[in-house]
Amino acid sequence: MELLINHKSASPADNNAVIECRDLTKKFGNFLAVDRISFSVKPGEIFGFLGANGAGKTTAMRMLCGLSYPSSGHATVAGFDVYRQQEKIKRHIGYMSQKFSLYDDLTPLENIQFFGGIYGVPARVIKERSRELVRSLGLEKEATKLVSGLPLGWKQKLAFAIALFHQPRIVFLDEPTGGVDPVTRRQFWDMIYEAAEKGVTIFVTTHYMDEAAYCNRVTIMVDGKIEALDTPASLMQQFACDNMDEVFYRLARTARRKDP
Repeated sequence: MELLINHKSASPADNNAVIECRDLTKKFGNFLAVDRISFSVKPGEIFGFLGANGAGKTTAMRMLCGLSYPSSGHATVAGFDVYRQQEKIKRHIGYMSQKFSLYDDLTPLENIQFFGGIYGVPARVIKERSRELVRSLGLEKEATKLVSGLPLGWKQKLAFAIALFHQPRIVFLDEPTGGVDPVTRRQFWDMIYEAAEKGVTIFVTTHYMDEAAYCNRVTIMVDGKIEALDTPASLMQQFACDNMDEVFYRLARTARRKDP
């Protein structure tokens, strides 16, 4: 499956960070949702953002996507400041959520065309790319049928392809494979690898720890703080664990809070 991306290939060894956070903090009244987190993400990196419910993952992602102002700290995404340049950030990122990514009452082709317009892709380009994208996904027979009739796995693949449609530098994926079968999850990750090889940075939250092992690096949040950040292999060695499930449990079992 060939994704329609024209970025120059980049590797996690590149020097220029596309996401940079320093002491990023978010408060809701007296509740400290995100507590001075710091990290950077490089071009073409698959960066896993892990944590139990209420750890602060979604709140942090919303700040990075330009959907919520930080209370303090500093962050840039694609070179743009999260305080002053939120609209520019939105034009340079893609986003996919487990809960909502497509309109069920539209066809795959209509969804592609609709979101292409939202992302500001010219009509001529939308027309050219949409048919090509449908073919690359193997959805020719379903192109004019409602999305509601598609299996969940196909919906998620389509949603990811749409998130890449405007050729963003960074794609944020919020629990993208929740509820899909293991074979489809593996196919979805093949799509992620293909995008990353073409220079797209992937920022992904997941509660599947086997998927954490697919990432170049992972960070584990507990009660709003980053408790670990490294490659999966290094984390397993550091905590003397055989797999990422054990690493995650060791860190997250002390979590005291639930989603606010």
